[in-house]
Amino acid sequence: MARVVLKNLTKTFKNVVAVNNVNLEINDKEFLVLVGPSGCGKTTVLRMVAGLEEATEGEIYIGDRLVNDVSPKDRDIAMVFQNYALYPHMSVYDNMAFALKLRKLPKEQIRQRVMEVAELLGLTELLNRKPKQLSGGQRQRVALGRAIVREPKVFLMDEPLSNLDAKLRVQTRAELIKLHRRLGITTIYVTHDQVEAMTMGDRIAVMCDGVIQQVDTPLNVYNRPANKFVAGFIGTPSMNFLDARVVDGADGCMIDAGSFKVRPPQDKVDLLKPYIGKEVIFGIRPEDIFDKELSSIVQPTADNTIRALVDVIEPMGPIVTMYLTCGNHSLVASIDAETKAREGQEIDIVLDMAKSHVFEKDTEKAVY
Repeated sequence: MARVVLKNLTKTFKNVVAVNNVNLEINDKEFLVLVGPSGCGKTTVLRMVAGLEEATEGEIYIGDRLVNDVSPKDRDIAMVFQNYALYPHMSVYDNMAFALKLRKLPKEQIRQRVMEVAELLGLTELLNRKPKQLSGGQRQRVALGRAIVREPKVFLMDEPLSNLDAKLRVQTRAELIKLHRRLGITTIYVTHDQVEAMTMGDRIAVMCDGVIQQVDTPLNVYNRPANKFVAGFIGTPSMNFLDARVVDGADGCMIDAGSFKVRPPQDKVDLLKPYIGKEVIFGIRPEDIFDKELSSIVQPTADNTIRALVDVIEPMGPIVTMYLTCGNHSLVASIDAETKAREGQEIDIVLDMAKSHVFEKDTEKAVY
């Protein structure tokens, strides 16, 4: 096994900077997820680690070895692609054994490794089939098996679940997590799906426009986003952002959004004092908004309760997604399905200010 270190990694295509000065360390046996919107540079980072793209600047280390000038086949990595990239004319067994045959390993050793991995992934009954005779989930497992039999130092996975249907994606996600815990191989996993990132990664690195915005554990990224982009990208539905101003009140500073005022958490007041009189962005997640009539988690007060018009209600089982209007602001809330609120009515909603966020207006960096 090995750690992977990226130092000042940059990739440009003509005049386009695809990856901009990325510094990242993936620990030995860690499962790190690179997540971000399409075109943010995450796959380019993965391809540079694999050796499929040449870095314009910077250094790539696998273990203690600088691999910038090492060919892909000598980097001791295995990559799982989005489209599986199986050889259509080969059986499952031959697809999994191919890399080992290239290494000229003894036939019995190849057979032993393939059979062990096939049993691990539930492919034993499929070894004689061709890829066209397999379902999407089975092909994905074959692609994984082909990578595992090589016993690499590092796994690189480029959106391997994106071609699966929703139910199979959830099932395979769990299988991948169990597989990683069992094998303990350093893994870099690329996805645009923030749910995959949150559920799978030991740590996640959020990218935007070729720049890593934040690297931390999933819960820390969710609870303490570094900036507005991270806050809006992580979480479903997305965080609400409202233009506001920090004002000085009789009992300390308040957040004035025009149509309502709310009081920040007491332990955040000192962080807000330098912003008194300045415009900020106020953020609150949909799951931190409650119907006042059902608010058992947050005690309603005059400083955290606002009046809003219910525009649309979407039933989601145990909760409803509620689209609200408050003055000039639109809000999305995830409300307990027991709510008696109806479309076209006004209701009182309670904001969990202890979980609120404030961002600088110009830089969009988190104040808290």
